[in-house]
Amino acid sequence: MAGQMAGRQKCLLHPAAKPLVFMACLLPFAWLFYAALNNQLGANPAEALIRATGDWTLRFVCIVLAVTPLRVITSTPALARFRRMLGLFAYFYVLLHLFSYSWFDMGFDVADIAKDIARRPFILVGFSAFVLLTPLAATSFNAAIKAMGAKRWQLLHKLIYLIAGLGLLHFFWMRAGKNNFNEVFVYAAIVALLLGWRVWNRWAKARRRVSNNAAVGVR
Repeated sequence: MAGQMAGRQKCLLHPAAKPLVFMACLLPFAWLFYAALNNQLGANPAEALIRATGDWTLRFVCIVLAVTPLRVITSTPALARFRRMLGLFAYFYVLLHLFSYSWFDMGFDVADIAKDIARRPFILVGFSAFVLLTPLAATSFNAAIKAMGAKRWQLLHKLIYLIAGLGLLHFFWMRAGKNNFNEVFVYAAIVALLLGWRVWNRWAKARRRVSNNAAVGVR
């Protein structure tokens, strides 16, 4: 077991690990770009691009949330070195999602976009998630951590939990029009599991502290 953990650590700390993860994260974009150029996005390519970039945003948010549980459960601290990159890719795909909507649906008409955001709740919720994700992306650098202080930086980045909830609500309302919730339930279950693990882990740590303090008191 110890040998396996050491092997995982060595692979994840290899200089080639980050470039490989970076290229893997770009694969969805590369496929969408290729498909758009070669008319392989179906009868409604604009809708396909908007939905695909939204799906990949939510997937990357889930991947970011999965880093800490996987790091702890597998005893692989080196996984943490990819979290920042994965978070920035979540922002990259939400930018593509917003760009696709603004271009294909609204023709870059700022006034119409503002009216649409105010009029349609699911777009307002999605745009709110984008706004909240922006400061997380802007502070995903060592200089920002030093400037803000670790505690304030960590507090700010806890917004990812709210962002995940808003993303799910955006997805739910979008699918409500077609009464198709299968994928929504899958993502909701994943997010609930990842957040539930955090609640359980915090509770378990608090319980261990109480037990340790009680043991010290008995002595």
